[in-house]
Parts: sequence; C-alpha cells; structure tokens
Amino acid sequence: MKEFLRKIHNSLLKIALFPSTLTQTGPRPAASEVLTCHLQQRRLPAWTSFCVRYSSVHNDQFGLSSFNWRVQGSNYHILRTGCFPFVKYHCTKAPPQNLDVEDTFFSLLKVINLGIPCLAYGIGCWMVIGAAETVHTSVGPVTVYFAYKEEEGARY
Repeated sequence: MKEFLRKIHNSLLKIALFPSTLTQTGPRPAASEVLTCHLQQRRLPAWTSFCVRYSSVHNDQFGLSSFNWRVQGSNYHILRTGCFPFVKYHCTKAPPQNLDVEDTFFSLLKVINLGIPCLAYGIGCWMVIGAAETVHTSVGPVTVYFAYKEEEGARY
C-alpha cells in the first residue's frame, strides 16, 4: 500500500512541479541527507524547525511522519510532513522511543484528509518564511527555510 501511495504522490509532484522538472540538472540530495547535514551544521541543537523545497531534494523519507533520527550519537524525534511546495521538519533532541503509533496516526490522518491540510500548511509556510540558510550536502548546497531566524543554542 505504501509503495502505491508513493507512486501516486511522486506522479502528482511531477505534475505540480512540472516547469522546474525540465530545468533541473544533476542529482538532488536525499531529504534525509539534508536533515542530517542541517542538524550537524547547527551543532546538534536542542530543537529546530525548517522547510525544504520538494524540488530541491529526493524524497527518500516518504511515508515517515514521526520517527527517531540518529546523528553523531544524538537522537532526535522528527515530526515530518509534506506542506506543498515544501517538506516540513520539526526536530527535538530526545531519547529514542517507539514512535510507531504516532507515525501511523499522522500518516492515516494525511491519507484520510487527501493531503488537503498539507497543501494549506504549505501555503501558510510560504507566507511566513522569514529566514533561510544554506545546508551543504554531498551533491551541493540546498536552501532550507524558517518562519523566523533561530537563535543558536536556544532550548525553545
């Protein structure tokens, strides 16, 4: 079922991002690499929340909504959602725990709502972007966006 939804999602993205798909040259980094590189660049912050454009990354984390992510010995609870034209990440440093129930709940919510709230969330994100930062990946720089400039070392 997840593979079927992935194919539908990828097809819809290609249609929605059509003009940019013709002009893209070269490889795009995986969304997971951007996530890891961002956390490392920020020196493993207590939390961060950012968006990255779908057109800038390969969406290798499709179907993951709430999960643990390890970076240099630190664990993060990641809440991830599509918010077209972005992928939104909320990252909080926390001990590992089983997030399967939360992941299933958020994934089902997206399917039941046909992704419409994710589209509305994306439009909202677009309107409140107040800061950007370049994340350096193995295939080149990627811009990530924030609602406001985050204070380095902030706990909240």
